[in-house]
Amino acid sequence: MTRDFLKDSARKRTDFSGTDQNRGVPPPPIQKPVPEGATVIPLPGPNNFDFEIDLTKAIGNRKSRRSFTEKLLTLKELAFLLWASQGVRGEPGKVHAFRNVPSAGCRHALETYIIIFRVEGLEKGIYRYLPLDHGLVRVSAPEKLEDSTTEASLGQKFAGAAAATFVWTSIPYRMEWRYSQVSYKVIAIDAGHACQNLYLACEAAGCGTCAIAAYDQDLMDTLLGVDGDDEFTVYIAPVGKVNE
Repeated sequence: MTRDFLKDSARKRTDFSGTDQNRGVPPPPIQKPVPEGATVIPLPGPNNFDFEIDLTKAIGNRKSRRSFTEKLLTLKELAFLLWASQGVRGEPGKVHAFRNVPSAGCRHALETYIIIFRVEGLEKGIYRYLPLDHGLVRVSAPEKLEDSTTEASLGQKFAGAAAATFVWTSIPYRMEWRYSQVSYKVIAIDAGHACQNLYLACEAAGCGTCAIAAYDQDLMDTLLGVDGDDEFTVYIAPVGKVNE
């Protein structure tokens, strides 16, 4: 890994005529499919949100918070945080869906998993957000979930003590389809967009979060049930209620 990753070097040496998009290959799905037989849990939508905060105050108060109360998140609070960080606006097209965060070429190579510990109305377990449906699908319910999350987060205990821990994975091919090797820089940038929106939304909802970029890749990918190659963890953000 070199500093060139952060430069425009990849774009200059990439022959974009060879991308799958320019070869006429159909684009990959903009959302992972719902497993057959799985139940989609609907979430409260934007018309139900009443979270308000002055933007200047939200930006000024934004900070990483690693200490959470035992209070549960409401389903509406969780829905708001998911909508703010990856929610879709308007009707999605066949190739893209406009969201509340920007993405290079509107490719949105991220998927959002939520490790639920304390959310009203939801059983403990691992869920995946479905931005096109604004809903959740349950992925699994591992035993000792708090311990496993903490271990996969390199012993950072607040990851297993949160009300819900957000984990963003990447499906690189969504971006590679258009941008080839330029994809990897912009996927990392996209993850930053999503997490910053989560920070600001937390301020409005009386919550706190702290971004985590240090984790055990194999343990976290295994916990989520992703293959570690075509999809893998890129960013983590535990969320919980905080004292005023």
